[in-house]
Amino acid sequence: MENINEYIIGDENKNVRIDVFLSDVNKEVTRSHIKKLIDDEQVTVNGKTVKPSYKLNIGDKVKIIIPEPKELEINPLDYPLDIIYEDEDILIVNKEKGMVVHPAPGHYDDTLVNAIMHHCKDNLSGINGELRPGIVHRIDRDTSGILVICKNDMAHNNIAAQLKEHSIKRRYYAIVCGNIKEDEGTVDAPIGRNPNDRKKMQANVKNGRHAVTHFKVLERFGNYTYVECELETGRTHQIRVHMKLIGHPLLGDSVYGAHKSPFKLEGQTLHAGVLGFIHPRTGEYVEFKADLPEYFEKLIKILRNKTNN
Repeated sequence: MENINEYIIGDENKNVRIDVFLSDVNKEVTRSHIKKLIDDEQVTVNGKTVKPSYKLNIGDKVKIIIPEPKELEINPLDYPLDIIYEDEDILIVNKEKGMVVHPAPGHYDDTLVNAIMHHCKDNLSGINGELRPGIVHRIDRDTSGILVICKNDMAHNNIAAQLKEHSIKRRYYAIVCGNIKEDEGTVDAPIGRNPNDRKKMQANVKNGRHAVTHFKVLERFGNYTYVECELETGRTHQIRVHMKLIGHPLLGDSVYGAHKSPFKLEGQTLHAGVLGFIHPRTGEYVEFKADLPEYFEKLIKILRNKTNN
């Protein structure tokens, strides 16, 4: 059954974008889902449809219809998962490089979601809709590493709230081009869609969203640097965009990199290595780690040998 929520706007929400307001008051629904509902005309202001960028006025009557999640129409895939931890609420997996997280055009039957559906059967949250059961956050296709899958809506709501508060620890490992002179630093630059290419993200664009990445140098290899990046926020392509911004794009990144990699790589050299959060049921802090993939370890050895010889 669909949910219908109505609000009357007060002083505190004057001039707030409607998509921002609705994602704040409907914490179980992602902002991207809110935008889709607005585009699908499931949101009205004073009885009229609006755009996601509409800014609220005092006294506006806002109505949102949140349809019941559709029955899943994606096929389970019998595929071996690298499971780090599992209980009744969450599943922690180490996603391999090259695997898409959730179904999308061109990938409807070979994604992580398909494999998770086979493993978990019907025990997945349905908040993010029919194509993203259990998915509360994601990493890019060519990024390897750790993800938490939610088995029920309670866990999904809880972890989504922690993501929104930026309280989840997310630590990544990357090899970037060039020699970073500083031992550590912070990139604080908003990120939004590239106005000239909607498939790309860009730093410091108009209406970009707040984004902060902390980095620390782990090892230097002359023309390359091995770094640890910790996310304070979690924007699309955040590390890739921020490292490009400071002149050190990720090695192998065909989208944001300056030139072709001299090594045989499929996409950026980026691994989600650490994930820590408050467990939704126990209330205790838990932290999980995923070892670097084999290709990444081999590449470090190659670079180390070239540097020392």
